[in-house]
Amino acid sequence: MNTFDNNNNEQSVPGSELLGTGPAAASMAGLLGAAPVAAASGLLGSDTGADDGADDVSGLSDEKLLDKIFDITNELYLNMKDTSTGAEEDHRTIIRLLTDLGRSLVNADRASFWTVDNEKGTVWTLSATGEGRIEIPKGTGMVGKALADGKTMITNDPYHDPFFNPDVDKQTGYVTKSILVMPITNSRGEFIGAYQVINKLDGDGKFNMRRDVKRLSLAAFICSITMESELFLMDAERDRLTKLRNRIGFYHDFTMRYGTGVDRRGEDSRGCMIMCDIDHFKAVNDTYGHNAGDAMLRHMAALIAGNVRKTDTVYRWGGEEFIVLLDDTDIDGAAKVAEKVRAAAEESVCLYEGTSMNATLSFGCCVVDPARTAEENIAVADRRLYTAKESGRNRVVKEG
Repeated sequence: MNTFDNNNNEQSVPGSELLGTGPAAASMAGLLGAAPVAAASGLLGSDTGADDGADDVSGLSDEKLLDKIFDITNELYLNMKDTSTGAEEDHRTIIRLLTDLGRSLVNADRASFWTVDNEKGTVWTLSATGEGRIEIPKGTGMVGKALADGKTMITNDPYHDPFFNPDVDKQTGYVTKSILVMPITNSRGEFIGAYQVINKLDGDGKFNMRRDVKRLSLAAFICSITMESELFLMDAERDRLTKLRNRIGFYHDFTMRYGTGVDRRGEDSRGCMIMCDIDHFKAVNDTYGHNAGDAMLRHMAALIAGNVRKTDTVYRWGGEEFIVLLDDTDIDGAAKVAEKVRAAAEESVCLYEGTSMNATLSFGCCVVDPARTAEENIAVADRRLYTAKESGRNRVVKEG
């Protein structure tokens, strides 16, 4: 594969320095095509798509483009100020608006923003115009190839491009005519996602290496900052051993639901809390070792998460203790969920290096009182958990 200019000569393409690989050397005017930016390597075009789109033909004037950018950024600003939506919905909306910003900047029919899941070995869409979630193995398709090589890719003849996957077109009847994929990095230069825009709507319908790469760099730069911040937050709020949300995540979620940032569920919303503990966990460590204890923690974390409702959130509170926050349920509903988890734990077997280990769980359940602090609500659940322990373990207590 080679990189070509509009006369079919090899060239470097400006714009990629904005993506975490070097200092940004472009003004806003440069990103809009009105002035040059510092040259940087980073464009990888397919042999079959080396015929670039016209550089000076555009159906979208810079003034209209600026109007579109203003409308999208204004909507983004208003959304960030809105207290009537939850945190997860806020995040989805921001990503959707940033995806639409990229689509508008290059005047494409469709756009998608992809993130990397290194644990699963896949890349998937956080947002995609006209499509639901799309997930593909790392290294496959044009997005996977762009991320694997760390270079921007353009093809204006996708059906003859060896890296284009036509499966979605075959399933939906959509006809892909041109594609631009731009990987994005974090501040350490690690690739964390990619922008993909499909089917340019103006000019000759082909993406142009100079103009479109520069324009998309603006949205990609904003998305890289947004995505890195989100990944830092996710890492800070996740327990690395069990992959559950941790205490930081719990306090954030509790405050959003019941505190000053009420997650916006309304004053009449019912919620409950379950606190549980692995029975005789010290004996697991003493008998089989601490690595086996870690295996038991991972086992129970997955078991709890797999037996609660999709609307419930599980946290590792510390040591061998876990908390579950349940929305829209009363104390009997919470006890029913806890009993389901208890029964599953009692029947389960944790395998570690060929050794079968068994353990049970004890539970304390309470209704969340929004007038009380998180600690005061936890104290109620913890007191009932203590009662469960003192009365024989492997049981659910919802009173007292």
